[in-house]
Amino acid sequence: MQFRPVKEQLDILMRGVIDVVPQEELEKKLQKSYDTGVPLRIKMGVDPTAPDVHFGHTVVMRKLRQFQDLGHTVVLIVGDYTAQIGDPSGRNKARPRLTHEQVLENAKEYQEQFFKVVRRDQVEIHYNGEWFSKLPFSKVTELMGQFTVAQMLEREDFHNRYTANTPISLHEFMYPMMQGYDSVAIQSDVELGGTDQKFNVLRGRDLQIFEGMEPQIGLFMPILLGTDGKVKMSK
Repeated sequence: MQFRPVKEQLDILMRGVIDVVPQEELEKKLQKSYDTGVPLRIKMGVDPTAPDVHFGHTVVMRKLRQFQDLGHTVVLIVGDYTAQIGDPSGRNKARPRLTHEQVLENAKEYQEQFFKVVRRDQVEIHYNGEWFSKLPFSKVTELMGQFTVAQMLEREDFHNRYTANTPISLHEFMYPMMQGYDSVAIQSDVELGGTDQKFNVLRGRDLQIFEGMEPQIGLFMPILLGTDGKVKMSK
């Protein structure tokens, strides 16, 4: 496939972006894609904790559409397993636990709304239960061994809860590992997310390196505030 020159692609892809980690590697990946004609794999994960997409999601979706229009492949991961834990990013308490059945029901409407922005014909869809349902416990402990409690407590959300004596359940510590392993499973080149996702996305880089893979790039979009003007837009 013939792509636009790398500089043209970067000019488009960097619009509205808050941070890229690391930016020089993004340029290298785009150049390799241009030279080989192989599209990059652009990852976005969504947890259907409710049946509706909100405007905050569309900030990232619009960036996904730009990658598609430049010829790259979007890989949508529906977090049917991660949603049962719930992303702790930016939370001051644990999310309510959902059943697998509730998550799958929410995912039906989620995908239909997603495809109002992103082109369906250029998307790979995976449920992360495809790999987590088959992951042996020995592999889970091996992956968890790549992270420390100190790392987790450096996160602002966990740190605030810890200092306020608000309970933090052990299963919440598993979420960054699971999101990171999604990147290993689908061999992502770039992962998109809001700035609140930086910790989780960088864990994907860590696990890809651990597995001997070329690490993904983290590309971060601004957070859209909710109606109170303080807390991020939510479902």
